[in-house]
Amino acid sequence: VQLQASGGGLVQAGGSLRLSCAASGRTFRSDWMGWFRQTPGKEREFVGAIGLSGRSIYYIDSVKGRFTISRDNAKNTVYLQMNSLKPEDTAVYYCASDPRHPTTWGTDPRYWGQGTQVTVSS
Repeated sequence: VQLQASGGGLVQAGGSLRLSCAASGRTFRSDWMGWFRQTPGKEREFVGAIGLSGRSIYYIDSVKGRFTISRDNAKNTVYLQMNSLKPEDTAVYYCASDPRHPTTWGTDPRYWGQGTQVTVSS
C-alpha cells in the first residue's frame, strides 16, 4: 500500500498550491481519503477528508473556505487545493486513507504515506 503526496513547495502568503496524492497497492474507492499536516514538535493534525462519492467532506475550522478536497476514483487520487495560504499553514502534508469514518481516525488513520512540504512565507 502506497500513498504518495506531491505538489508542495514555497509560496507567499495569499498564494495557492494544489497537492495531489496517488494511491496504489489496494482499491481505495471504498475508502475515505483525507489529509493531515504536521510541524516539528507538534502532533499530526487532521485537515480534512472526503467520502467515497465525494459528497461528504469534512474540514477543520482553520481551513474552511480556503482549502478544497476532491478525489478522482478512476485515478485513485485525492487532491487538496489550498488558497489564501497563511504562514501558519506551513507543514508537511500527508494524505491518508481509511475505510472507517474520519471521526474515528484521531491522529492515526489506517493508511498514510510520505508527505510533501508546504512552506508559506510572510
